[in-house]
Amino acid sequence: MTENREQELLAGVPGELFIDGRWRAAEGDETLDVRDPATGEVISTIASASAADAQAAIDAAADAFPDWAATPARERGELLRRAFDLLTERAEEFALLMTLEMGKPLAESRGEVTYGGEFLRWFSEEAVRVQGRYGATPEGTGRMIVSQHPVGPCYLITPWNFPLAMATRKIAPALAAGCTVVIKPAQLTPLTTLAFVKLLEEAGLPAGVVNVVTSRSSSAVSEPILADPRLRKLSFTGSTEVGRSLLAQAAPGVLRTSMELGGNAPFVVFEDADLDAAVQGAMLAKFRNIGQACTAANRFIVHRSLAEEFARRVTEEVSALGVGRGTEDGVSIGPLIDGDAVDKAVSLVEDAVERGAEVTTGGSRIDGPGTFFEATVLTGVRPGSSLLREEIFGPVLAIVPFDTEDEAVRLANDTEYGLVSYVYTQDLARGQRMIERLETGMMGLNMGVVSNAAAPFGGWKMSGLGREGGAEGIHEYLQSKYTLTPDPF
Repeated sequence: MTENREQELLAGVPGELFIDGRWRAAEGDETLDVRDPATGEVISTIASASAADAQAAIDAAADAFPDWAATPARERGELLRRAFDLLTERAEEFALLMTLEMGKPLAESRGEVTYGGEFLRWFSEEAVRVQGRYGATPEGTGRMIVSQHPVGPCYLITPWNFPLAMATRKIAPALAAGCTVVIKPAQLTPLTTLAFVKLLEEAGLPAGVVNVVTSRSSSAVSEPILADPRLRKLSFTGSTEVGRSLLAQAAPGVLRTSMELGGNAPFVVFEDADLDAAVQGAMLAKFRNIGQACTAANRFIVHRSLAEEFARRVTEEVSALGVGRGTEDGVSIGPLIDGDAVDKAVSLVEDAVERGAEVTTGGSRIDGPGTFFEATVLTGVRPGSSLLREEIFGPVLAIVPFDTEDEAVRLANDTEYGLVSYVYTQDLARGQRMIERLETGMMGLNMGVVSNAAAPFGGWKMSGLGREGGAEGIHEYLQSKYTLTPDPF
Protein backbone atom coordinates (compact mmCIF):
# COMPACT_ATOMS: atom_id res chain seq x y z
CA MET A 1 0.00 0.00 0.00
CA THR A 2 1.77 3.16 -1.15
CA GLU A 3 1.87 6.42 0.77
CA ASN A 4 0.64 8.25 -2.35
CA ARG A 5 -2.42 5.98 -2.46
CA GLU A 6 -3.22 6.79 1.16
CA GLN A 7 -2.83 10.53 0.61
CA GLU A 8 -5.01 10.40 -2.51
CA LEU A 9 -7.72 8.58 -0.59
CA LEU A 10 -7.65 11.00 2.34
CA ALA A 11 -7.76 13.99 -0.01
CA GLY A 12 -11.04 12.69 -1.42
CA VAL A 13 -12.83 12.61 1.94
CA PRO A 14 -14.87 15.75 2.69
CA GLY A 15 -13.52 17.72 5.63
CA GLU A 16 -16.64 19.81 6.18
CA LEU A 17 -20.02 19.45 7.85
CA PHE A 18 -22.91 18.16 5.73
CA ILE A 19 -26.08 20.12 6.50
CA ASP A 20 -29.21 20.44 4.37
CA GLY A 21 -27.54 18.84 1.36
CA ARG A 22 -24.49 21.11 1.42
CA TRP A 23 -20.90 20.66 2.54
CA ARG A 24 -19.80 23.69 4.56
CA ALA A 25 -17.31 24.87 7.16
CA ALA A 26 -18.18 25.06 10.82
CA GLU A 27 -19.28 28.32 12.43
CA GLY A 28 -16.11 30.10 13.50
CA ASP A 29 -14.02 27.80 11.31
CA GLU A 30 -13.24 25.49 14.26
CA THR A 31 -11.36 22.31 13.29
CA LEU A 32 -10.61 18.81 14.57
CA ASP A 33 -7.45 16.76 13.90
CA VAL A 34 -7.79 13.07 13.04
CA ARG A 35 -4.78 10.87 13.82
CA ASP A 36 -3.56 7.48 12.64
CA PRO A 37 -3.22 5.47 15.90
CA ALA A 38 -0.47 3.36 14.33
CA THR A 39 1.81 6.39 13.91
CA GLY A 40 0.30 9.17 15.98
CA GLU A 41 0.43 11.44 12.92
CA VAL A 42 -2.39 13.77 11.88
CA ILE A 43 -3.92 12.39 8.69
CA SER A 44 -6.75 14.91 8.26
CA THR A 45 -8.07 18.15 9.71
CA ILE A 46 -11.84 18.55 9.50
CA ALA A 47 -14.59 20.90 10.65
CA SER A 48 -15.58 20.90 14.31
CA ALA A 49 -19.24 21.81 14.74
CA SER A 50 -20.57 24.37 17.19
CA ALA A 51 -23.98 24.58 18.87
CA ALA A 52 -25.12 26.82 16.00
CA ASP A 53 -24.11 24.14 13.48
CA ALA A 54 -25.99 21.53 15.47
CA GLN A 55 -29.09 23.70 15.47
CA ALA A 56 -28.82 24.13 11.70
CA ALA A 57 -28.58 20.35 11.32
CA ILE A 58 -31.71 19.60 13.35
CA ASP A 59 -33.52 22.42 11.51
CA ALA A 60 -32.65 20.74 8.20
CA ALA A 61 -33.73 17.30 9.41
CA ALA A 62 -37.04 18.64 10.73
CA ASP A 63 -37.76 20.56 7.52
CA ALA A 64 -36.98 17.55 5.32
CA PHE A 65 -38.99 15.07 7.38
CA PRO A 66 -42.52 15.57 5.93
CA ASP A 67 -41.42 15.03 2.32
CA TRP A 68 -39.15 12.10 3.14
CA ALA A 69 -41.85 10.42 5.25
CA ALA A 70 -44.24 10.78 2.29
CA THR A 71 -41.71 9.33 -0.17
CA PRO A 72 -42.85 5.87 -1.33
CA ALA A 73 -41.15 3.05 0.52
CA ARG A 74 -39.90 1.61 -2.76
CA GLU A 75 -38.01 4.80 -3.53
CA ARG A 76 -36.47 4.89 -0.07
CA GLY A 77 -35.42 1.27 -0.45
CA GLU A 78 -33.95 1.83 -3.89
CA LEU A 79 -31.78 4.66 -2.59
CA LEU A 80 -30.36 2.31 0.05
CA ARG A 81 -29.80 -0.36 -2.59
CA ARG A 82 -27.89 2.10 -4.79
CA ALA A 83 -25.77 2.98 -1.78
CA PHE A 84 -25.08 -0.73 -1.20
CA ASP A 85 -23.96 -1.17 -4.80
CA LEU A 86 -21.67 1.88 -4.63
CA LEU A 87 -20.18 0.72 -1.35
CA THR A 88 -19.51 -2.72 -2.80
CA GLU A 89 -17.71 -1.15 -5.76
CA ARG A 90 -15.55 0.95 -3.42
CA ALA A 91 -14.91 -1.66 -0.76
CA GLU A 92 -11.12 -1.33 -0.91
CA GLU A 93 -11.26 2.45 -0.52
CA PHE A 94 -13.47 2.23 2.57
CA ALA A 95 -11.39 -0.59 4.04
CA LEU A 96 -8.18 1.40 3.73
CA LEU A 97 -9.83 4.52 5.14
CA MET A 98 -10.98 2.64 8.25
CA THR A 99 -7.54 1.13 8.75
CA LEU A 100 -5.93 4.56 8.52
CA GLU A 101 -8.19 6.27 11.05
CA MET A 102 -8.98 3.39 13.41
CA GLY A 103 -6.00 1.01 13.07
CA LYS A 104 -7.62 -2.37 12.46
CA PRO A 105 -5.87 -4.68 9.96
CA LEU A 106 -7.02 -4.39 6.36
CA ALA A 107 -8.52 -7.89 6.38
CA GLU A 108 -10.80 -6.88 9.25
CA SER A 109 -11.66 -3.58 7.59
CA ARG A 110 -12.72 -5.48 4.47
CA GLY A 111 -14.92 -7.64 6.66
CA GLU A 112 -16.51 -4.54 8.15
CA VAL A 113 -17.29 -3.15 4.71
CA THR A 114 -19.13 -6.37 3.91
CA TYR A 115 -20.93 -6.34 7.27
CA GLY A 116 -21.79 -2.65 7.08
CA GLY A 117 -23.03 -2.99 3.53
CA GLU A 118 -25.43 -5.73 4.54
CA PHE A 119 -27.42 -3.26 6.64
CA LEU A 120 -27.98 -1.19 3.51
CA ARG A 121 -29.13 -4.22 1.56
CA TRP A 122 -31.24 -5.64 4.40
CA PHE A 123 -33.11 -2.41 5.14
CA SER A 124 -33.54 -1.61 1.46
CA GLU A 125 -35.67 -4.77 1.46
CA GLU A 126 -37.36 -4.10 4.81
CA ALA A 127 -38.53 -0.63 3.70
CA VAL A 128 -41.35 -2.15 1.65
CA ARG A 129 -42.32 -4.69 4.32
CA VAL A 130 -43.61 -2.36 7.03
CA GLN A 131 -47.06 -3.72 7.82
CA GLY A 132 -50.05 -2.93 9.98
CA ARG A 133 -53.19 -4.96 10.65
CA TYR A 134 -56.94 -4.78 10.25
CA GLY A 135 -59.66 -6.68 12.05
CA ALA A 136 -62.94 -6.61 13.93
CA THR A 137 -63.12 -5.71 17.59
CA PRO A 138 -63.82 -8.73 19.82
CA GLU A 139 -67.32 -7.37 20.40
CA GLY A 140 -67.95 -6.97 16.69
CA THR A 141 -68.86 -3.30 17.14
CA GLY A 142 -66.21 -1.81 14.87
CA ARG A 143 -63.06 -2.32 12.88
CA MET A 144 -59.52 -1.78 14.21
CA ILE A 145 -56.82 -0.44 11.92
CA VAL A 146 -53.23 -0.49 13.23
CA SER A 147 -50.78 1.42 11.04
CA GLN A 148 -47.06 2.18 11.32
CA HIS A 149 -45.54 5.65 10.88
CA PRO A 150 -41.98 7.06 11.04
CA VAL A 151 -41.17 8.51 14.45
CA GLY A 152 -39.65 11.72 13.05
CA PRO A 153 -36.23 13.36 13.09
CA CYS A 154 -33.56 11.22 14.77
CA TYR A 155 -30.20 11.90 16.40
CA LEU A 156 -27.64 9.13 15.87
CA ILE A 157 -24.37 8.94 17.82
CA THR A 158 -21.85 6.35 16.65
CA PRO A 159 -18.66 4.97 18.26
CA TRP A 160 -15.10 4.86 16.96
CA ASN A 161 -14.54 1.10 16.83
CA PHE A 162 -16.73 0.19 13.82
CA PRO A 163 -16.92 3.49 11.93
CA LEU A 164 -18.80 2.17 8.90
CA ALA A 165 -21.03 -0.58 10.30
CA MET A 166 -22.33 1.51 13.18
CA ALA A 167 -23.27 4.29 10.76
CA THR A 168 -25.07 1.99 8.31
CA ARG A 169 -26.73 0.05 11.14
CA LYS A 170 -28.43 3.27 12.30
CA ILE A 171 -28.86 5.31 9.11
CA ALA A 172 -30.28 2.47 6.98
CA PRO A 173 -33.30 1.56 9.18
CA ALA A 174 -34.02 5.22 9.88
CA LEU A 175 -34.17 6.08 6.19
CA ALA A 176 -36.07 2.90 5.35
CA ALA A 177 -38.74 3.83 7.92
CA GLY A 178 -39.09 7.37 6.54
CA CYS A 179 -37.12 9.24 9.22
CA THR A 180 -34.56 11.97 8.72
CA VAL A 181 -31.37 12.06 10.77
CA VAL A 182 -28.54 14.05 12.25
CA ILE A 183 -25.51 11.82 12.83
CA LYS A 184 -22.52 12.61 15.01
CA PRO A 185 -19.62 10.21 14.46
CA ALA A 186 -16.95 9.71 17.10
CA GLN A 187 -14.29 12.40 17.02
CA LEU A 188 -11.55 9.74 16.80
CA THR A 189 -12.89 8.16 13.58
CA PRO A 190 -15.14 10.60 11.69
CA LEU A 191 -13.68 10.19 8.20
CA THR A 192 -15.50 6.97 7.29
CA THR A 193 -18.89 8.51 8.09
CA LEU A 194 -18.08 11.59 6.01
CA ALA A 195 -17.05 9.39 3.08
CA PHE A 196 -20.18 7.29 3.47
CA VAL A 197 -22.52 10.29 3.48
CA LYS A 198 -20.76 11.55 0.35
CA LEU A 199 -21.61 8.17 -1.17
CA LEU A 200 -25.25 8.55 -0.08
CA GLU A 201 -25.29 11.95 -1.75
CA GLU A 202 -24.12 10.30 -4.96
CA ALA A 203 -26.84 7.67 -4.58
CA GLY A 204 -29.49 10.42 -4.72
CA LEU A 205 -29.98 11.45 -1.09
CA PRO A 206 -32.39 14.43 -0.87
CA ALA A 207 -31.23 17.54 0.99
CA GLY A 208 -31.76 17.46 4.74
CA VAL A 209 -32.50 13.74 5.02
CA VAL A 210 -29.03 12.97 6.46
CA ASN A 211 -26.95 15.64 8.18
CA VAL A 212 -23.47 15.15 9.65
CA VAL A 213 -21.92 17.13 12.50
CA THR A 214 -18.35 16.27 13.49
CA SER A 215 -17.04 17.90 16.64
CA ARG A 216 -14.34 17.94 19.29
CA SER A 217 -17.08 18.47 21.88
CA SER A 218 -19.94 15.99 22.07
CA SER A 219 -21.89 18.12 24.53
CA ALA A 220 -21.65 21.23 22.35
CA VAL A 221 -23.60 19.57 19.56
CA SER A 222 -25.71 17.10 21.52
CA GLU A 223 -27.29 19.53 23.97
CA PRO A 224 -29.12 21.75 21.45
CA ILE A 225 -30.22 18.76 19.38
CA LEU A 226 -31.56 16.81 22.36
CA ALA A 227 -33.34 19.92 23.65
CA ASP A 228 -35.13 20.56 20.36
CA PRO A 229 -38.82 19.61 20.66
CA ARG A 230 -38.90 18.42 17.05
CA LEU A 231 -36.42 15.61 17.76
CA ARG A 232 -38.24 12.32 18.34
CA LYS A 233 -35.57 9.64 18.53
CA LEU A 234 -32.07 9.11 19.97
CA SER A 235 -29.87 6.17 19.04
CA PHE A 236 -26.50 5.78 20.76
CA THR A 237 -23.74 3.20 20.71
CA GLY A 238 -21.02 3.61 23.32
CA SER A 239 -20.27 3.25 27.00
CA THR A 240 -22.91 2.62 29.64
CA GLU A 241 -21.74 5.69 31.56
CA VAL A 242 -22.37 8.01 28.60
CA GLY A 243 -25.59 6.17 27.78
CA ARG A 244 -26.98 6.92 31.23
CA SER A 245 -26.21 10.61 30.78
CA LEU A 246 -27.89 10.69 27.38
CA LEU A 247 -30.98 8.92 28.75
CA ALA A 248 -31.28 11.66 31.36
CA GLN A 249 -31.02 14.31 28.65
CA ALA A 250 -33.61 12.46 26.54
CA ALA A 251 -36.13 12.28 29.40
CA PRO A 252 -37.53 15.84 29.20
CA GLY A 253 -38.51 15.31 25.56
CA VAL A 254 -39.71 11.73 26.24
CA LEU A 255 -37.61 10.62 23.28
CA ARG A 256 -37.67 7.16 21.82
CA THR A 257 -34.23 5.74 22.65
CA SER A 258 -32.04 2.91 21.41
CA MET A 259 -28.99 2.28 23.57
CA GLU A 260 -26.29 -0.21 22.58
CA LEU A 261 -23.97 0.03 25.57
CA GLY A 262 -21.12 -1.84 27.26
CA GLY A 263 -20.48 -5.54 27.46
CA ASN A 264 -18.63 -8.07 29.63
CA ALA A 265 -19.12 -11.20 27.56
CA PRO A 266 -18.51 -14.62 29.13
CA PHE A 267 -17.00 -17.37 26.96
CA VAL A 268 -17.89 -20.68 28.62
CA VAL A 269 -16.07 -23.89 27.65
CA PHE A 270 -17.60 -27.04 29.11
CA GLU A 271 -15.73 -30.30 29.64
CA ASP A 272 -17.37 -31.93 26.59
CA ALA A 273 -16.52 -29.07 24.19
CA ASP A 274 -14.77 -29.61 20.88
CA LEU A 275 -11.52 -28.02 22.02
CA ASP A 276 -10.26 -27.24 18.52
CA ALA A 277 -13.49 -25.37 17.76
CA ALA A 278 -13.42 -23.62 21.14
CA VAL A 279 -9.87 -22.34 20.62
CA GLN A 280 -10.66 -21.02 17.15
CA GLY A 281 -13.89 -19.49 18.44
CA ALA A 282 -11.96 -17.86 21.27
CA MET A 283 -9.54 -16.24 18.84
CA LEU A 284 -12.45 -14.75 16.89
CA ALA A 285 -14.46 -13.71 19.92
CA LYS A 286 -11.49 -12.06 21.66
CA PHE A 287 -9.18 -10.63 19.02
CA ARG A 288 -11.60 -9.43 16.37
CA ASN A 289 -11.11 -5.68 16.05
CA ILE A 290 -8.06 -5.96 18.36
CA GLY A 291 -10.46 -6.80 21.19
CA GLN A 292 -12.06 -3.37 20.84
CA ALA A 293 -15.66 -4.51 20.46
CA CYS A 294 -18.60 -4.58 22.83
CA THR A 295 -19.15 -8.19 21.70
CA ALA A 296 -15.55 -9.20 22.50
CA ALA A 297 -15.28 -12.10 24.93
CA ASN A 298 -14.08 -10.67 28.24
CA ARG A 299 -14.04 -13.62 30.65
CA PHE A 300 -13.03 -17.12 29.51
CA ILE A 301 -14.75 -19.45 31.93
CA VAL A 302 -13.20 -22.88 31.25
CA HIS A 303 -13.90 -26.22 32.91
CA ARG A 304 -11.01 -27.11 35.18
CA SER A 305 -10.36 -30.36 33.30
CA LEU A 306 -9.66 -28.38 30.10
CA ALA A 307 -8.27 -25.12 31.49
CA GLU A 308 -4.58 -26.04 31.24
CA GLU A 309 -4.83 -27.44 27.70
CA PHE A 310 -7.07 -24.58 26.54
CA ALA A 311 -4.56 -22.08 27.91
CA ARG A 312 -1.66 -23.84 26.20
CA ARG A 313 -3.41 -23.85 22.83
CA VAL A 314 -4.61 -20.26 22.92
CA THR A 315 -1.18 -19.13 24.09
CA GLU A 316 0.36 -20.75 21.00
CA GLU A 317 -2.19 -19.06 18.77
CA VAL A 318 -1.86 -15.66 20.41
CA SER A 319 1.95 -15.76 20.41
CA ALA A 320 1.87 -16.16 16.63
CA LEU A 321 -0.27 -13.08 15.99
CA GLY A 322 1.51 -10.37 14.03
CA VAL A 323 1.41 -6.90 15.57
CA GLY A 324 1.87 -3.75 13.52
CA ARG A 325 0.28 -1.14 11.29
CA GLY A 326 -2.90 -2.51 9.78
CA THR A 327 -1.76 -1.82 6.21
CA GLU A 328 1.20 -4.21 6.55
CA ASP A 329 1.08 -7.85 5.44
CA GLY A 330 0.74 -10.47 8.14
CA VAL A 331 -0.64 -8.12 10.79
CA SER A 332 -3.48 -9.44 12.95
CA ILE A 333 -3.22 -6.98 15.84
CA GLY A 334 -3.16 -3.28 15.05
CA PRO A 335 -2.84 -0.38 17.50
CA LEU A 336 -5.31 0.41 20.23
CA ILE A 337 -7.27 3.56 19.49
CA ASP A 338 -5.27 5.90 21.76
CA GLY A 339 -2.91 6.15 24.71
CA ASP A 340 -5.73 5.95 27.25
CA ALA A 341 -6.70 2.54 25.88
CA VAL A 342 -3.13 1.29 26.29
CA ASP A 343 -2.96 2.66 29.84
CA LYS A 344 -6.19 0.83 30.69
CA ALA A 345 -4.88 -2.48 29.34
CA VAL A 346 -1.66 -2.08 31.34
CA SER A 347 -3.62 -1.31 34.49
CA LEU A 348 -5.98 -4.27 34.13
CA VAL A 349 -3.16 -6.75 33.49
CA GLU A 350 -1.08 -5.42 36.39
CA ASP A 351 -4.06 -5.66 38.75
CA ALA A 352 -4.76 -9.26 37.73
CA VAL A 353 -1.10 -10.27 38.15
CA GLU A 354 -0.92 -8.64 41.60
CA ARG A 355 -3.91 -10.79 42.58
CA GLY A 356 -2.21 -14.01 41.45
CA ALA A 357 -2.83 -14.38 37.70
CA GLU A 358 -0.03 -15.62 35.43
CA VAL A 359 0.89 -14.08 32.06
CA THR A 360 1.60 -16.84 29.53
CA THR A 361 2.27 -14.47 26.63
CA GLY A 362 2.32 -10.70 26.09
CA GLY A 363 1.25 -8.44 28.91
CA SER A 364 3.06 -5.21 28.05
CA ARG A 365 2.73 -2.00 26.08
CA ILE A 366 4.87 -1.68 22.96
CA ASP A 367 6.98 1.42 22.63
CA GLY A 368 5.85 3.90 19.97
CA PRO A 369 5.32 5.32 17.52
CA GLY A 370 1.67 4.42 17.75
CA THR A 371 -0.44 3.05 20.59
CA PHE A 372 0.25 -0.69 20.67
CA PHE A 373 -0.26 -3.35 23.33
CA GLU A 374 0.86 -6.97 23.11
CA ALA A 375 -1.73 -9.68 22.54
CA THR A 376 -1.97 -11.24 25.99
CA VAL A 377 -3.14 -14.42 27.74
CA LEU A 378 -3.68 -14.59 31.50
CA THR A 379 -4.40 -17.79 33.44
CA GLY A 380 -5.65 -18.30 36.96
CA VAL A 381 -7.42 -14.96 37.13
CA ARG A 382 -8.74 -14.49 40.66
CA PRO A 383 -12.11 -13.17 41.84
CA GLY A 384 -12.02 -9.43 42.47
CA SER A 385 -9.72 -8.73 39.52
CA SER A 386 -10.74 -5.56 37.72
CA LEU A 387 -10.75 -7.18 34.29
CA LEU A 388 -13.52 -9.53 35.42
CA ARG A 389 -15.75 -6.53 36.20
CA GLU A 390 -14.70 -3.97 33.58
CA GLU A 391 -14.92 -4.12 29.81
CA ILE A 392 -11.32 -4.74 28.70
CA PHE A 393 -11.58 -3.33 25.16
CA GLY A 394 -8.16 -4.65 24.25
CA PRO A 395 -6.29 -7.82 23.22
CA VAL A 396 -6.25 -9.49 26.66
CA LEU A 397 -7.64 -13.01 27.10
CA ALA A 398 -8.33 -13.90 30.76
CA ILE A 399 -9.02 -17.49 31.84
CA VAL A 400 -11.02 -18.46 34.93
CA PRO A 401 -11.55 -22.17 35.83
CA PHE A 402 -14.86 -23.67 37.01
CA ASP A 403 -16.05 -27.07 38.23
CA THR A 404 -19.83 -27.32 37.83
CA GLU A 405 -22.48 -26.07 35.43
CA ASP A 406 -24.15 -24.05 38.14
CA GLU A 407 -20.82 -22.39 38.96
CA ALA A 408 -20.28 -21.54 35.28
CA VAL A 409 -23.71 -19.93 35.07
CA ARG A 410 -23.11 -17.98 38.27
CA LEU A 411 -19.75 -16.68 37.03
CA ALA A 412 -21.16 -15.83 33.61
CA ASN A 413 -24.11 -13.89 35.03
CA ASP A 414 -22.05 -12.12 37.71
CA THR A 415 -21.97 -8.77 35.90
CA GLU A 416 -24.19 -5.74 35.42
CA TYR A 417 -23.86 -6.24 31.66
CA GLY A 418 -25.79 -8.63 29.44
CA LEU A 419 -24.92 -8.11 25.79
CA VAL A 420 -23.64 -11.44 24.48
CA SER A 421 -22.37 -14.79 25.71
CA TYR A 422 -20.51 -17.65 24.05
CA VAL A 423 -20.90 -21.31 24.99
CA TYR A 424 -19.02 -24.36 23.75
CA THR A 425 -20.56 -27.75 24.48
CA GLN A 426 -21.53 -30.81 22.47
CA ASP A 427 -24.42 -31.58 24.82
CA LEU A 428 -27.61 -30.38 23.11
CA ALA A 429 -29.60 -30.33 26.36
CA ARG A 430 -26.91 -28.30 28.09
CA GLY A 431 -26.87 -25.87 25.19
CA GLN A 432 -30.62 -25.40 25.56
CA ARG A 433 -30.21 -24.82 29.30
CA MET A 434 -27.62 -22.13 28.62
CA ILE A 435 -30.03 -20.36 26.27
CA GLU A 436 -32.50 -20.26 29.14
CA ARG A 437 -30.09 -19.44 31.97
CA LEU A 438 -27.53 -16.95 30.64
CA GLU A 439 -28.65 -13.34 31.05
CA THR A 440 -27.63 -11.91 27.68
CA GLY A 441 -29.50 -10.56 24.69
CA MET A 442 -27.41 -12.61 22.26
CA MET A 443 -25.58 -15.92 22.41
CA GLY A 444 -23.12 -17.82 20.26
CA LEU A 445 -23.59 -21.56 20.77
CA ASN A 446 -20.40 -23.17 19.43
CA MET A 447 -19.88 -19.93 17.46
CA GLY A 448 -17.33 -17.18 18.12
CA VAL A 449 -19.06 -14.41 16.11
CA VAL A 450 -22.78 -13.61 16.30
CA SER A 451 -23.21 -10.34 14.38
CA ASN A 452 -25.48 -10.50 11.34
CA ALA A 453 -27.54 -7.76 9.68
CA ALA A 454 -30.59 -10.05 9.62
CA ALA A 455 -30.45 -10.65 13.39
CA PRO A 456 -31.58 -8.40 16.27
CA PHE A 457 -28.47 -6.97 17.93
CA GLY A 458 -28.81 -5.76 21.51
CA GLY A 459 -28.46 -6.61 25.16
CA TRP A 460 -30.08 -7.02 28.56
CA LYS A 461 -29.42 -5.22 31.84
CA MET A 462 -26.86 -2.38 31.60
CA SER A 463 -25.99 -3.35 28.04
CA GLY A 464 -28.81 -1.30 26.62
CA LEU A 465 -32.28 -0.83 25.22
CA GLY A 466 -33.79 -1.75 21.88
CA ARG A 467 -32.44 -3.76 18.96
CA GLU A 468 -30.53 -2.97 15.77
CA GLY A 469 -30.68 -5.13 12.67
CA GLY A 470 -33.16 -7.84 11.82
CA ALA A 471 -36.88 -7.35 11.42
CA GLU A 472 -36.81 -5.64 14.81
CA GLY A 473 -34.39 -2.93 13.68
CA ILE A 474 -36.79 -0.90 11.55
CA HIS A 475 -39.43 -0.89 14.29
CA GLU A 476 -37.12 1.21 16.47
CA TYR A 477 -37.88 4.02 13.98
CA LEU A 478 -41.63 3.43 13.68
CA GLN A 479 -44.60 4.23 15.90
CA SER A 480 -48.01 2.59 15.90
CA LYS A 481 -51.34 4.30 15.38
CA TYR A 482 -54.62 2.59 16.23
CA THR A 483 -57.79 3.76 14.46
CA LEU A 484 -61.31 2.55 15.24
CA THR A 485 -63.96 2.72 12.53
CA PRO A 486 -67.68 1.82 12.72
CA ASP A 487 -68.81 -1.65 11.77
CA PRO A 488 -69.48 -1.35 8.01
CA PHE A 489 -72.18 -4.03 8.05
